[in-house]
Amino acid sequence: MNDWLTTLNEKIYSHSAIIGIVGLGYVGLPLAIEFSKKFKVIGYDVAEDKITMLKNGVSYIDDIKDEDLNLDNFTPTNNIDDLKECDFIIIAVPTPLREDKTPDLSFVKSSAVSIGKILRRGQFIILESTTYPGTTEEILVPLLEEHSGLRVIRDFGVAYSPERVDPGNKKYTISNTPKVVGGLIPEFTETAALLYGSIVTQVIKVQDCKTAEAVKMLENIFRHVNIALVNELALIFERMGIDIWEVIDAAKTKPYGFMAFYPGPGVGGHCIPLDPFYLSYKAKQYGFIPRFIETAGQINDYMPIHTVNLLEEGLRKINMKLWGSKIAVLGIAYKKNISDTRESPAIKIIEELIERGAKVRVHDPYSKTIKTKVGVFSSEDLNEVIKWADAIVIVTDHDMFREILPKLLTENAEKVVIDTRNVVCAKIKEKVRVCIKI
Repeated sequence: MNDWLTTLNEKIYSHSAIIGIVGLGYVGLPLAIEFSKKFKVIGYDVAEDKITMLKNGVSYIDDIKDEDLNLDNFTPTNNIDDLKECDFIIIAVPTPLREDKTPDLSFVKSSAVSIGKILRRGQFIILESTTYPGTTEEILVPLLEEHSGLRVIRDFGVAYSPERVDPGNKKYTISNTPKVVGGLIPEFTETAALLYGSIVTQVIKVQDCKTAEAVKMLENIFRHVNIALVNELALIFERMGIDIWEVIDAAKTKPYGFMAFYPGPGVGGHCIPLDPFYLSYKAKQYGFIPRFIETAGQINDYMPIHTVNLLEEGLRKINMKLWGSKIAVLGIAYKKNISDTRESPAIKIIEELIERGAKVRVHDPYSKTIKTKVGVFSSEDLNEVIKWADAIVIVTDHDMFREILPKLLTENAEKVVIDTRNVVCAKIKEKVRVCIKI
C-alpha cells in the first residue's frame, strides 16, 4: 500500500482528515454538513451568493436549517486554492442534459481541471455526480493527471460513490442511507468505504468505479421505466373508462410480486428524467440501442402534453377554448412538500399552455419562482389565483393542497379542474363543474 494511503486511513480513524466538497447544492451541502460533525470541512462553490449566505449562517437548501450550519468545522469558500489542504475532495456538481438530450459533463470537467491545478500527492478524489459508467476512469482521471502532472494510483486516489439524497425525505437522510463505493483499485475502495463509514451506518463496496456508476443508473432507470409503464396504462385505461388509481390501489393489496408506482404529469428532479439518457448515450458507444429505456423516456416526456390535452378536453365541456383562457397551475416543485423545481413537469406544462395561447399564473406554497423558456413565473395568493382562473391544473401533490383545495374548489365549483396527482377529484368530482384526473 502507498505510504500516503496509509496516512489517509490513519487520518480517517483519528478524524483529523480535512474534507473538501466541490459543489454546495442539494447533494454537496447536506454532505458537507454531515461530514462537519466529525471532520473539518471546506466547501467550495463558484456561486458567490451561495458562499456569502453560508458565511452569514443562512442555508438555501430545504433540508439544511440555518442552525445546522456548523461554521466551526465548515468553511465555505469560492477560492479553489483553499482545497489544497484537503485530504479528500468530493465532487458533487450538476450533470444536466443538453437540448439534444446528450450528457452535459461540463461541470464535472471544469471541476476536474480546477482540482487538477491544485492537486498534490497524497490527496483522494471522489466523484458523486450522477453519470454514465466510465466517466470516472475515462474523463475525470485523465483531466486530473493532465493538469496536475501527477499519476493516479502512484500519487493520488480516485473513487466513485453515487449520491443518494432524497430532498424532503425525513426518514432516510445521509447518515442512515446505505452508501455505495467503488474505487479505481481495491485499496481505493477500502479507503473510500472507511471515509463514508465514519458518517453513514452502512457502506456497500462494489468492484470498481464503473460498477458504482452503474448502480446509480439502475436505481433511477428502474423508477423511470416503471413510472412510464403506469403512465402508459393510465393512457390506455382512460380510453377504456377505467380509473388507473383504483386499479393500482387494488393491485397493491397483493402481498408479493407487485410494487406500486403512480401516473402523473411527467417526471422531475435531477436524476430520474436525466439518467436514462445518460445510459442511452453510453450504450450506443457500445453498439447497443436501448429501445426499452428510450421508449420510457418518450412516454414520460409526453405526459405534460397529455395534461394540457386533458385541459382542452375539460374546457370544451363548458364550451371554452384554451386560447385566451386563464389557467392556474398549482404546484411547481417536482415532488410534494419541497421547493425544488429542477426538471419539474410544471415547466413543460407552463410552456405548452402559453404556446397554445393561454394566460398562466402559478402558486406553490414552497417554491416562489420557476424559470421556463417563456419567462419566470412567481407564486401568487392561492385564493386570488383560483378566483381569477377559468381552470385549475394541479401538478404537485403537496400535503397542504390535499388539506385545503377540496373546500376551495368546492366554493369555486364553476372551474375546470385537471388533477394530475389524484389530489382532489375523488372528493369533489360531484361538486364541481368538471374534474378530470390522469
